[in-house]
Amino acid sequence: MKIFAIGRNYAEHAKELNNPLPSEPVVFMMPITCIIQRNKPFFYPDFSNDIHHEVELVLKISKAGKNVQEKFAKRYYQQIGVGIDFTARDLQKKAKESGLPWEKAKAFDGAAPLGTFIDKDHFNDLGDISFNLEINGIEVQKGNSGDMIFPFDQLISYVSKFFSLQIGDLLFTGTPAGVGPVKIGDRLEAFIEGESLLNFAVK
Repeated sequence: MKIFAIGRNYAEHAKELNNPLPSEPVVFMMPITCIIQRNKPFFYPDFSNDIHHEVELVLKISKAGKNVQEKFAKRYYQQIGVGIDFTARDLQKKAKESGLPWEKAKAFDGAAPLGTFIDKDHFNDLGDISFNLEINGIEVQKGNSGDMIFPFDQLISYVSKFFSLQIGDLLFTGTPAGVGPVKIGDRLEAFIEGESLLNFAVK
């Protein structure tokens, strides 16, 4: 199983980090050791002092493929979930300043808590899926799939040009504005269309 992640896929988020808007999807990968499931806690790593939350819609690949045409992309995922892409912002800043890869900041153990999934047929419009993140009961991020710079099907098609899709692969589709730090003792709860799909503590 592979984990693909998309950076800067919401214009307001790119602006809040002073990043230019991309002309094509920004793709990076994470190892399976990033995933935390079944609402198990996230343990704050000792190598960072500035871990930020980034809530994202996640696609689960249901069909193997390569060079998928955008018009056929819907055939390659059947479930949509929600996850957190934790970022060690201090490490990322150093890496960006030096022109180095982001892996230490984005792909460390436990960096991607993953909630449960919903069948995509549950949604009336895949281009209008609302999702949000609360920390200690207070909403900190709110997004909608309609605000993506590159929508689901375009992402599937683009990623499959470079990497073969396999059943069970995950695609984190980008985060909306409102990212910020977490601290030990916080409780994070993520929702799709008001339904809680992820609820865990930071320890």
